[in-house]
Amino acid sequence: MKRFDGTGVALVTPFDEELQVDEISLRCLVEHVIEGGVDFLVALGTTAESATLSREEKARVVRIIAEANRGRLPVMAGIGGNNTSEVVREIEEADWLKDCQGILSITPFYNKPTQAGLYEHFKTIAGIAPLPLCLYNVPGRTGVNMKAETIARLSLECPDIFALKEASGDFAQATAILKQKRPDMLVFSGDDAIVLPLMALGFDGVISVFANIMPQECSALVNHVKKGHWADARQLHLRLSDFCKLLFEEGNPAGIKAALYAAGVIRCNKLRLPLTPVSEILFEKIKKEMVL
Repeated sequence: MKRFDGTGVALVTPFDEELQVDEISLRCLVEHVIEGGVDFLVALGTTAESATLSREEKARVVRIIAEANRGRLPVMAGIGGNNTSEVVREIEEADWLKDCQGILSITPFYNKPTQAGLYEHFKTIAGIAPLPLCLYNVPGRTGVNMKAETIARLSLECPDIFALKEASGDFAQATAILKQKRPDMLVFSGDDAIVLPLMALGFDGVISVFANIMPQECSALVNHVKKGHWADARQLHLRLSDFCKLLFEEGNPAGIKAALYAAGVIRCNKLRLPLTPVSEILFEKIKKEMVL
């Protein structure tokens, strides 16, 4: 398996004026983040508006990313949902996974399963997945939090679960995860605003939204921490904090798409309903912050 470590970028899915996948912009984005020094690519995550993509579109998005990547970085693709059998079916039928090296799978949403249900869900997926599995815990979006004990149990009983994207924002939980998990299981921050403190605890890096627009700076922050350059890491963290906050002020991926459009990385500032672009006021703030 290609090594997933350091700075991963949760790629947006650019759309054109007709709200179709914009292949030219997506290829440009992949080149932009690779040139910026990220360590791996993540397709079809929350930031990719995957909930609004058809199966055919998902396959096309991964194909475009893989072709633009040209084997330079490992690629992780999101396949998850709140119907375990349907997730299994999608994984088994996704021949485009041949272009990937890992699967990112979110905790089931809306159903609000118990910890036992979460354990059985991911144990089932890990049992059939053709690629290593990264769990994705984001209670702010799904309405359910996967506790440290459940994560640890899965890591110890399912060797193909190699990583966790943790976005609970709970430092006590982050500490418990690090203490209880399988030693070689990687843990990535799912929250750009707290990468530095989580890596100070022992996290291995980030799966970042922010890295879409500032891959060089996000990669530098992670690398500073890995090298023990704490003063440089703190300085960069503080410098990026205001811009990072702006990008999430009216939700994700509205903020990051606005920034990418303003920077000329993508050609249109379009999102699929029920998501909408940021307000004009916020768009102007984002543009102003980008030139400071």
